[in-house]
Amino acid sequence: MPFLVGLGGTMRFGSSNERALKIAMEHAAGLGAETLLITGARLDLPTYDPALDPNAAAQYVIDAVERADGLILASPSYHGGMTGLLKNALDHLEALRDRPRPYLRDRPVGLIATGDGWQGPNATLQALRLTVHALQGWPTPLGIAHNVVDEGVDAARPQLRLVAEQVLDFAQARVAAVA
Repeated sequence: MPFLVGLGGTMRFGSSNERALKIAMEHAAGLGAETLLITGARLDLPTYDPALDPNAAAQYVIDAVERADGLILASPSYHGGMTGLLKNALDHLEALRDRPRPYLRDRPVGLIATGDGWQGPNATLQALRLTVHALQGWPTPLGIAHNVVDEGVDAARPQLRLVAEQVLDFAQARVAAVA
């Protein structure tokens, strides 16, 4: 089964965004995927500087992403974009540029954006899509922009499971194609 990595972009333990990512990742694990969830303090990396070698925390994220067959990214909306925490982690993927699996090349990436209202999560989802394309990944057809004020995270459970299924399906097809 494929190996999926979930990266969540908030420091607030138990946030609605973290819960949404956990729902998707737990569903993928329930379907047999090997999963790794990296959120909060594990994602709190030093500011990316191309002149410096990654520290141990950044290297942990870089190695996990390099090994991943697919990813799920989740971010609360911060002023219409993803959190600096998640963006910084994605910036560290520059370390993969010269490796056999550069950036997110040819890997499916599910996207989850949450927020208090509709405008922010939709803008954040767009920002996530653009960033994944820039990193040569494949955003899944279904991305979640969820207003947690109107409905809590549990209301999005069916859609979050579908995102996990799409990532898993595309990752399995990719693994089979290169085997």
